[in-house]
Amino acid sequence: MKYTRLLGAMLLATLLITACGSATATEVPTVVQPLATEPAASASPVVVDTPEATGTSEGSVPVTGETTVKATLSDNYGPILTNGDEISLYIYTKDTQNGDTSACVDVECTSKWLPLTTEGAPVAGAGAIQSLLGTITRDDGTMQVTYNGWPLYLYSGDTAAGTVNGQGMDNEWTLVSPSGDAIQP
Repeated sequence: MKYTRLLGAMLLATLLITACGSATATEVPTVVQPLATEPAASASPVVVDTPEATGTSEGSVPVTGETTVKATLSDNYGPILTNGDEISLYIYTKDTQNGDTSACVDVECTSKWLPLTTEGAPVAGAGAIQSLLGTITRDDGTMQVTYNGWPLYLYSGDTAAGTVNGQGMDNEWTLVSPSGDAIQP
């Protein structure tokens, strides 16, 4: 019985490695370190990072399930929110906090600023607060993740974990703190 389970686990691991074999590894810069946090006293959901696919014609980032939002430590800005792959997340000051729509809907905006989307309820990873996560429905029917009532975006110029190239862009885009506040440039 033990050997059957072990063999099954090894087969599953082999299938996962094979399925992920076409993905390229991204080297994480030394400026970003996972944010160390103490576990909360109350029970919290199990956190599973879901890999995200990249690129669509509409500019959103498709996912295959729930999306993870977590906190990561940036040398220049302190704790910031990132997706499960530690790519920086931003808010758009033209959006309305606790609104039900995004102001970034035209091709010019969505080609640079990719809405963080999900197919399930977003999940808080280390350092993020589950009760601040939510969603809005975009015009194309996708669900965009919100944090503290602000729609979240990825910047197309942040091509690796730890990059913060969108910070302060056009004086309208800012990184987000784990408390849900805009981080001023």
